[in-house]
Amino acid sequence: MKKKIYIAGAGGMLGEAFHSVFKEEYELKCTDKDVNENWLSFLDFREFEQYKKDVTDFNPDYLFHLGAYTDLEYCELNQDDTYLTNTTSVENAVYIANQLNIPLLYISTAGIFDGKKEFYDDWDEPNPLGHYARSKYMGERYVRENAKRYIICRAGWMMGGGPKKDKKFINKLIKQLVKGTRELHVVNDKDGTPTFTVDFAKNVKLLFEKEYWGLYNLVCNGETSRREVAEELVNILGLSEEVTFKEVSSDYFKDTYFAPRPTSERLINKKLTLRDLNIMRDWKVALREYIDNYYAEFLEENLPATKETISL
Repeated sequence: MKKKIYIAGAGGMLGEAFHSVFKEEYELKCTDKDVNENWLSFLDFREFEQYKKDVTDFNPDYLFHLGAYTDLEYCELNQDDTYLTNTTSVENAVYIANQLNIPLLYISTAGIFDGKKEFYDDWDEPNPLGHYARSKYMGERYVRENAKRYIICRAGWMMGGGPKKDKKFINKLIKQLVKGTRELHVVNDKDGTPTFTVDFAKNVKLLFEKEYWGLYNLVCNGETSRREVAEELVNILGLSEEVTFKEVSSDYFKDTYFAPRPTSERLINKKLTLRDLNIMRDWKVALREYIDNYYAEFLEENLPATKETISL
């Protein structure tokens, strides 16, 4: 019989990848408060009794807690909702997993660091800057201090889900390009590490199969910046002859993106490498596959566009 996984908060870009990677070998129950796929059912994991009943009734071998608010500006403006969603719901998950005596997966983020170092390995001490980062770090700490068996994976700049589910940097760039943007304003003071959701899910799968519990940085290989990611995307799309870049500081977007962000979110998969379990690919390889697999039809229909200048 197949082992069973309950995946909570599976309606976003990461849930799409986990469903794709795990569905053949495991029996899944995927839930979210936004039921946007036929393989999802409704569950608001902030409601403890409902969460506990739904997971207990399914009686899984593993509990994956994926969902969170990741819009940093929303989190700054809606602090109670942020901590309810990103922190106390994680406490719910820990209680349920412990009661059922099953391992728990929690997704943390590179954003919990303050950016004062150029790179962060698995043992560096977090120092969150804003309420998004603090809410995620408090969730991480609760899992580390209270869960019986767990895997925590810190992700970087997420890319995945395609046009419908990607709300991050790559999709924002593509939306501007299909509108006709040919001069891109991109910040020159933010460094990080992209994380392709499919590769992320595959590496998580390997960790659970090996039963190597604990905390792991889990990002694509290769260091980069917002500017370099934008340049590589433009190159993949065949627009390098048409598009020009204007470097700006983060202050250029301070009215829109006012939440504090670290200068560097670069993670190193040190523990994965030491355990010989780092199957994450270089971010440029992953980005090309992401565009090929998720955006081909969308770009074919939408890329021919009028030329105009729109700031990112």
